Formats: sequence, structure tokens, C-alpha cells
Amino acid sequence: MSLPTRVLYVDLTKKVFHVEDRRDLFENYIGGVGVASKLLLEECPKGADPLGPENPIIFAIGPLTGLFPLASKTVAMFKSPLTGNLGESHAGGRSAVSIRMAGYGAIVIKGASEHPVYLSIYNDKVYFRDALALWGVRSSFTIGRVLRELEPYPGFRTIMRIGRAGENLVRYASVITETYRHFGRLGLGAVFGSKKLKAVVISGSSTIKVNDMKRYREVYDNIYNLSVKSPIMKKYHDLGTPANVNPLNLMKALPTMNLSQAYFEKAEEISGEALAEKYLGRRVACGHCPTACIHIAALREPYEDEPYFYKTTMISYDYELIYSLGSMLGIGTPEGLLKLIDEVEIQGLDAISTGVVLAWATEMLQRGLISEKETNNLKLQWGDYSTYIKAVRFIVNQPNDFYKALARGVEYASSIYGGKDFALAFGSNEMAGYHTGPLFYGTLLTGARHSHLDSAGYSFDEKNVKSHLTPTPEDGASMILNEEIWRQILTSLVICLFARGIYDEKIVKDALSIVGLNMDEATLKQKGLEILRMKYEFKLREGFDPKNLRIPKRITETETPLGKIDEEYLKSLINNYFSKLQLTSLPP
Repeated sequence: MSLPTRVLYVDLTKKVFHVEDRRDLFENYIGGVGVASKLLLEECPKGADPLGPENPIIFAIGPLTGLFPLASKTVAMFKSPLTGNLGESHAGGRSAVSIRMAGYGAIVIKGASEHPVYLSIYNDKVYFRDALALWGVRSSFTIGRVLRELEPYPGFRTIMRIGRAGENLVRYASVITETYRHFGRLGLGAVFGSKKLKAVVISGSSTIKVNDMKRYREVYDNIYNLSVKSPIMKKYHDLGTPANVNPLNLMKALPTMNLSQAYFEKAEEISGEALAEKYLGRRVACGHCPTACIHIAALREPYEDEPYFYKTTMISYDYELIYSLGSMLGIGTPEGLLKLIDEVEIQGLDAISTGVVLAWATEMLQRGLISEKETNNLKLQWGDYSTYIKAVRFIVNQPNDFYKALARGVEYASSIYGGKDFALAFGSNEMAGYHTGPLFYGTLLTGARHSHLDSAGYSFDEKNVKSHLTPTPEDGASMILNEEIWRQILTSLVICLFARGIYDEKIVKDALSIVGLNMDEATLKQKGLEILRMKYEFKLREGFDPKNLRIPKRITETETPLGKIDEEYLKSLINNYFSKLQLTSLPP
């Protein structure tokens, strides 16, 4: 069986493409984030403008894609317009399997078009289609419907597209794929927009040959049975990640109203249980995944002028959206929450960053640090979803300097207007929804993309709550570093991180042996460390310095389940983490 080693290179400036076999990359770095990190170092010049033509877009899949359950993600790498260094985002849907079926392990998109285009990739063919008629269309959902009609190729297909947020270069614009999945974090949508790239459609009809079918079926059945017959994935199927709302709220770890508190009185109304009981319309699964963790609400609303006539809007929801657009903004009504989520989807924004930005702006207005002049006459108030919907549109349209600042993220906006003490960004990336304790914030500060998924410190905090123990900064640094190293392997395969409890070292070794990669546990962990260091090589090259990491005062003021955060503890943890990582190019 051959690895997916072909890399498609596309030049939007010259409207040309070519394919190279990069077996060296996939044998050395497995796939996914490993291959994409190496390609980013190769293709992105030092000091490149994140919104310039020299910034590449790299999509990469793993050797297990299309073969095993839950190997369902695509990794995107780019230079982030939000942070100015490493941009990394993962999306499910059908994108990974479509890339594999088209015959590629990775796709590199460089340059910029003079006018709006979209790419149509079908097996070995690449078409540069005029997208002028699609540019400026209000809804990202409409773009998806149009492209489904325009590109009727057979086979496995994915449609990635941006909304108006990406066109207008909002630094945390997302790329939507299959309507309900996203490359959400760190601004890939803005990179698309800077290249005048409205969408990428990929269709593939190839097949994957398996040499040892008997052994393959044994490994496959083991993974499949763990997915559907064990309790490991049950939570994700039944309620999805919204199952976290009530437990986190009871722990007093649910960030609420810009983290002015960690308990939301209305959490029960927007919990996974309440949404499933009253609004769940259907569940959807990513390609080659039996779990179906994507929960979609059916919001039924009457038409104003037509009695007994209703429209039904299907809206995907998950924990991070409930946090960022719910508790963080004091919104406790399911209808209001779902309507705000829908607007964020239509515009093509990252929901986490949007919610954190709006929460900061609300507190700024309440404190009198800005006025309604800055907010364009909007009176931002906790729980007022209708006004927040208008504010979302202003962020996209950017009618004044204040909204132009909000479109660049809370780190930038607070550097202009003040309020840094309660501007909740880490490494310039807006925080996720876990006020669990110090290791969560250790993850956000040290993680390569400053994401809660880098090393999942919140899960360590939750275990520490049960044991009533907090590790030393040195031990805490070791815990999150070891986790982040192993996650480089999972995201190189590319495994959905919900399945991290299934893909342990043994199963990873067994699955890799099917595709001809024989690696023991020590080799895998060494590869993970190499990949993590590669990411930091890029970050450091682009100006990242751990000494400049900002710790917002707000996180030390609001009690966590483990007590108040000690800023000195976090500083010591950061120093220990980078000392253990042993980066030779760290600034003095």
C-alpha cells in the first residue's frame, strides 16, 4: 500500500499548477501537521506579510485518511494574520477523504489572483474558475448551494469557502467546509480573502489498495468497535461537546460575561441536555466517522405576516459556541444563542474570537472607556443577542475605526483603546471556554497555536480538582509538554482529537504498520518532539518571544475550582516548558 505522498502546488498569480512526489516528507514527518509544518517552513519566506501573496495555504492529510475510522481531519497551515506567526487550523467534514480520493497527501496554494476565483480540483485536473459573481454574496450557505450546482463531478467531494468576513480580511475569519465544519482559528479565511480565493472544491474518485486485507480488517474492526461499542465516544454522539456546559458550570469553571465570573445562572437553559431535548434536529458525521458528534438544532420561527407559516433554520452548535456566544456574552436563551450562532456562520467568522471580542467591547462600554460613538450607536449589554447580531455585522463591514480594530482581534483592539487587563487573548489568540485552573492557561500560553487543543491543560486541571492537588510549575510544564508532543503524532495521522482515547500507542503502531510505516513508541514520541520544535522554529523565525507573553490580569481575579491563579506560577511554568522543549534558537 502506498502512502499519499503526492503534493499539488497551485499558483494563483500565474494560474498554473504542478504535482511533485514528496515521499521524503511523508516518510519523515508522517502527514498532517508534520508534513504541513515542513512545507510551511519551505514555502513561507521569513517576514512574509500574512495577507500578502507570498503567504502559502497548505492543506495536509494523514496516512490513515480514508482507511480507518476517525482519521477524518484535514490540517491547514499558514502564517496567521491574527498572531503574526504560526497559523494552524483543523477541520472535519469530507475534506480529508476528498483530498485523498483526488490522489494527494497535501495541497500548497501560493500567490494571489487579481480578481475573485475559486479552485475546482478533480483528480489530476485543476480549474481556475471566475468567482466575481460569488464575491460579496451575503451568506456563506448560499455560496455552498451555488457551488454544489456548478461543480457536479462524481466521487467524494468537499466544498471549502469563505464568507464576507474573509473577503473583508477580518483577522479571525474562518473557512467553512460542508456547511457545519470549519477551519476556524487564526484567520485562514482572511488569507483566502487576501488571495481573492473564494472557495476550493475538491472531488476525487481514486481508490486505496490494501496489501494485507486480513490484518487490515483486524485493526479496522478493533478501532470501529471501540468507537461504537465502548463508552469512549458515547458522550460525543449523545450530546456532543455541549455535554460540558453543566459540569463546568457546577465546577464554577464556565467563563461568563468576559470572565467577570465563572458561573452562569442560565447555563441550564443553554446546556447540551436542554438543546437536545428541545431543539436537536439531527446529527451529522464527518467522512469515515461512525460517531456523528455534529449536533444540529432546528430553530422554528413563525413568519411575521403569515400566521401558521413557519421557517426552520438548521444551526450547528457545540460547546465552544455555547461558551463564546452564550455565557461569555450573558446570553441564556436558546433562541437568542442560536440566532447569534447563525449570523456568525453566515458571515464566516471564528466563533470563539468573535465572542471574546464582543465581551471585551461590552465591558469597555460599561466601564465608560468607550462610548456609543465607537460602537456606532449600539448599546452593548449582556444578554442582548439582537444588538450583538448587529455588532457582528459591523465587525465584518467595519464602518469606523473601532470596528476595524475589533476585526483585528482583542489583543490589537486593547492596544489601541485600553482595557488590556480584561482583554482575554493569549499569544494574541482569543481564549477558549475553560476557567479550570493554571494548567489550562499554561496550555494557552505555551501551546504552539495558543489553543486549548494544543495540550488540553483543562483536562489536567479537572483531574487535579478531584485530587485536590496542583502540580509544581515544573511538573505542570512536563505534563502539558508531553501531551503536546503526543498530539503532534495524532494530528499528523490526522486523528480527530475526540478519539485520542482510542488511538493509544499500540493502536497507532498497528495502524501505521498497515500503511508500511513501522515505528515503535520511542520513535513516535521523538517524531512528535521534532514536529513540535519545527512549529516553534517557524514561530521564533517570525518574531515570537516567550518573554513577551501577556498574562491578562482578569484570569488572576476570578476564582477557579483550584483557587485563584498565581501569575508567578504561570511565569515559572512558561520558563520550565521552554527549558524542557530545548529550543536552540530561543532569544537570549
